[in-house]
Amino acid sequence: MEFSLKNKLYYILAFIVIIAICIAIYFVIKNDNTNKNDYVADRTSTNVENNSNSENILEVEPNNSQNNDVSENITNENNINDEHIENNQNSADNQSNEMPTKVEEQLSTFSTKIYNKESARQNNISITCSTLNDTIVPNGSIFSFCDTVGPSTSNKGYQQADIFDKYGNKKKGLGGGNCQVSTTLYNAILNTPNLAIIERHEHSNKVPYIQTGKDAAVAYGSYDLKFRNDTGFDIIIRAENNADNVIITLYKIS
Repeated sequence: MEFSLKNKLYYILAFIVIIAICIAIYFVIKNDNTNKNDYVADRTSTNVENNSNSENILEVEPNNSQNNDVSENITNENNINDEHIENNQNSADNQSNEMPTKVEEQLSTFSTKIYNKESARQNNISITCSTLNDTIVPNGSIFSFCDTVGPSTSNKGYQQADIFDKYGNKKKGLGGGNCQVSTTLYNAILNTPNLAIIERHEHSNKVPYIQTGKDAAVAYGSYDLKFRNDTGFDIIIRAENNADNVIITLYKIS
């Protein structure tokens, strides 16, 4: 019986130990699961925070959309402005195209022959014709040759060429040859109705390029050729020259 009791005690102790071991194993497993749950919870919390940040980023997107809208509006406004400018340009071009083109009608023309081929004289005639060319004389106004051409100076390129002094003596002077241009213009004026001569002077000696009484001497500050435009319309003077001739043509502008 004693042996049997001891066996029972051993069994009881063994059972208790087994139960203790099981309990220990249970708590170990439970703690491990708890740690895993905590890890999952941390991951979940991190994900939530990331999701929260994502939401914050998404909240900014509407602002980007607004910026895009503003950019689109600016672009549209620029396009509208460009179209407006283009339309204005087209309108200006159309108005320019619609403006009536001035018509020139020839009234008279006259030419004189250049006998003196001296280079200085040819030079002076070219400068004077170039200055006189395309001069417009409005209706009712008075034209002055000297005021239009101005003084003959070396700064303008004029050179010394033959001229007559007031006593009829030939000598060298700046602008020699100008009188042939003024004489040619004078005769074109005579061939145009309603151009009234206001001032005209003859040379102190005969000139070879026009008959006596048809010349028009000019000297800045002394002798001038002037006429008044009584035609009822504006006229334009075209002056040209070559090695042989001086040509003046008057046109009506309408």
